[in-house]
Amino acid sequence: MAPASSYQLVAISYLVLFCLFLSSIAVADGAPATCRNDTPEVIVNRWVNGDEEEALYGWGATFGTILPEEAERGLKLPAVLSEPILGCNSSSSSKLSGSIALVLRGDCDFTTKAKVAQEKSSAALVVINTDEGLQEMNCGDDTDVNINIPVIMISKTGGEELKRSITDGKKVELLIYAPSHPIIDYSVVFLWMMAVGTVLTASLWSKITESEQSDESRNELSPKESDAAAAKDEEILHITTKSAVIFVISASSFLLLLYFFMSASFVWVLIVLFCIGGIEGMHTCITQLISSKCKDYGQKTVNLPLLGEMAVASLVVLIFCILFAVIWAATRMASFSWIGQDILGIFMMISVLQLAQLPNIKVATVLLCCAFVYDIFWVFLSPYIFRDSVMIAVAKGNNSGGESIPMLLRVPRLADPYGGFNMLGFGDILFPGLLVCFSVRFDKAYEKRVLNGYFLWLMVGYGSGLFFTYLALYMMNGHGQPALLYLVPSTLGTCVALGMLRGELSLLWNHGSESNEQTSPPMYDD
Repeated sequence: MAPASSYQLVAISYLVLFCLFLSSIAVADGAPATCRNDTPEVIVNRWVNGDEEEALYGWGATFGTILPEEAERGLKLPAVLSEPILGCNSSSSSKLSGSIALVLRGDCDFTTKAKVAQEKSSAALVVINTDEGLQEMNCGDDTDVNINIPVIMISKTGGEELKRSITDGKKVELLIYAPSHPIIDYSVVFLWMMAVGTVLTASLWSKITESEQSDESRNELSPKESDAAAAKDEEILHITTKSAVIFVISASSFLLLLYFFMSASFVWVLIVLFCIGGIEGMHTCITQLISSKCKDYGQKTVNLPLLGEMAVASLVVLIFCILFAVIWAATRMASFSWIGQDILGIFMMISVLQLAQLPNIKVATVLLCCAFVYDIFWVFLSPYIFRDSVMIAVAKGNNSGGESIPMLLRVPRLADPYGGFNMLGFGDILFPGLLVCFSVRFDKAYEKRVLNGYFLWLMVGYGSGLFFTYLALYMMNGHGQPALLYLVPSTLGTCVALGMLRGELSLLWNHGSESNEQTSPPMYDD
């Protein structure tokens, strides 16, 4: 196995890196609607020379007619490029009657383009954006809007594909409709279960991996076993108030670095780091599980260059973990790649939560409150400075050349006609998870049982906070939410409130300090 120092290095490095991605779900934000329509997402089915190709996704305008929700009610019509392509001149020679007009964004207002297309009897207007992503199309300063055709926008990549097919002389047909999102998103339920399960497993990991013989031999440790226990304690990264503040400042700096210099090569660096962290976490968790259940584990060893003496079973597990990460990286663009990404991420987070520990509620308050402000600022307030929500832009992987950032738990929206993924940042699990893991150690130190302890109620608080995160996401039409806005009050707030009600806030605040260690832990009845 790797030396103790490598575990500490992994804990420090990946806590700083992975807690950057705190936004629960990244969804494009738009300007407020100034016309009567909502701005629904739309699906554009397309056929090229009669062969159906992959559908495109767009965004409806706040003006124009409402699109049907079912594809069967839509019309399959030919697509025609406007001449000139900007579609701002009503005297153009384009024959758009009974067809869907394609125009390029720019040179005039969206309403002007729509009026020109309508004057030429076009059945619908598709605006091709000049960059990736979608821009909401509202009425602007035009108060005389009388548009009776549907108007939508598609991304630059999708538009270029359509233009290429048309200029090559191929027949392109489109069918546009706007289905509703399902009321209940089952992928959110699965994502909630994964997040809560990860925190629960990490909190109880020491009990899960506890050897069957440990209870009998706990008071009969040999000097060698005592040294091993001391070495294990040295591996733990004890977070301090100072390191908590420095961490959040470093995370903000790294987030800005990603925002300004995001590229495919930069994402590849993150993918490599993610694989290293996933391999380390998976190897650590699997070997701990095997060693706790198998008496003969570690008896057969082999001497390897760089790695030194290593158990044969540990080497086999390491090879498996490396192959798993390599296969995931090679197939990361496949539809099933989210499974491998989530497995690597969960193992890594369980490992990090064993290696990094909060000593008391004082440090937890500093860390979580800083993260609370950090999350809200970079999701809600950063658009006033940078024009974009920095957190959402980074989570979406803008300018990443089609690559996606792996430091997220992802679950596909299988029941949603628009597809896509629901996502949860690692920070939304690690930050509250550190506090929940502390509650387990505190309950054990003061010999508390389930109901009069803190662990159960913090787990309930974490699950409830995550539920309210997704409830807010649903109520705000899918706009990205800073999950820590709900998770910090539901976990830290629960812990502080219980401590005050029970008269134990001082014990929670000073736990682990020298002054508190001098006082023997009091006993509490159920």
